[in-house]
Amino acid sequence: MMIGGITRRLAMLVLATGVMGCQLMTPPVTSPLPPPPVTAPVPDPTPVVTPPSQASKDLAVYYGRLQNDLLAQGLMRGDGGGPDTPFTDTQLARNFVRIALFNEYRDDSDFQTPQATISKLRRWTTPIRMSVEFGDTVPLAQRDTDLASVSAYAARLSRVTGVPIEITDRNPNFRVLFLGEDDRRAYGPRLRALIPNISDATVRTFVNLPRDQLCVVIGTFAPGRSNYTKAVAMIRAEHPSLMRSACIHEELAQGMGLANDSPQARPSIFNDDEEFALLTAHDELLLRMLYDPRLQTGMDPATAAPLARMIAREYLSPGQS
Repeated sequence: MMIGGITRRLAMLVLATGVMGCQLMTPPVTSPLPPPPVTAPVPDPTPVVTPPSQASKDLAVYYGRLQNDLLAQGLMRGDGGGPDTPFTDTQLARNFVRIALFNEYRDDSDFQTPQATISKLRRWTTPIRMSVEFGDTVPLAQRDTDLASVSAYAARLSRVTGVPIEITDRNPNFRVLFLGEDDRRAYGPRLRALIPNISDATVRTFVNLPRDQLCVVIGTFAPGRSNYTKAVAMIRAEHPSLMRSACIHEELAQGMGLANDSPQARPSIFNDDEEFALLTAHDELLLRMLYDPRLQTGMDPATAAPLARMIAREYLSPGQS
């Protein structure tokens, strides 16, 4: 199991078909049957929206102020990096090893204290069926906005990594949850059903998530394997729009296999300084490296690091894009 999340750290398919040969037959002439009665389709019922509790309203005020404070400090950038944030192939390779080959939390984590541990290279080896689900307290207009944001970002992740990603409710293996405080506190039984081997500590902390834990992702693997089989990302519905976008960008990218953070990574969302809110050009290269076929699922850091250095040099050589 992989667990990751954003914690505030400042002063806080193609279906083949065949056609068999057949002989043209002329049917006998018969009297036409009367058309079947037309039944108007029954519209889907409007989703229920439950008013949030005062605790949820208070969190919305808190996170609105937090976002404003970050923006006032010049943080939460969305420009992807530029001339003020150069990086070399050596830095890119070093950041890749630290972010892709270490975990941010222990597998049985309570999310309270990040504890980087060595990991093998983990990624998806099958298509992703991603669902977007909302708690009852999430306003309908916000649901529309967040669904569009996840859909657009999933398409970007698919282009960068080469992993097919479909937004669907049919047997999803990657669920993106937007939950208000009240929704999340009641989500324990559902989380256990989605991830049967989840630890009690993880469920307790998910349900009682500390205020400074902005969002979280949990990934699972088959026993003894390093390829993801399932992931669940949770984003607080109380966040203002940019903060929700930041959570979408980091948690879904972490759920692709970039499970750790590094204070040296820049320009990057995989850095707890909150300088960047949205996936950067540097981060896209990390994702490309993660899914480069020269790297193999399950590689340890000692084996993957030399290949990462070679790939980084290639990606940043003149004329490459």
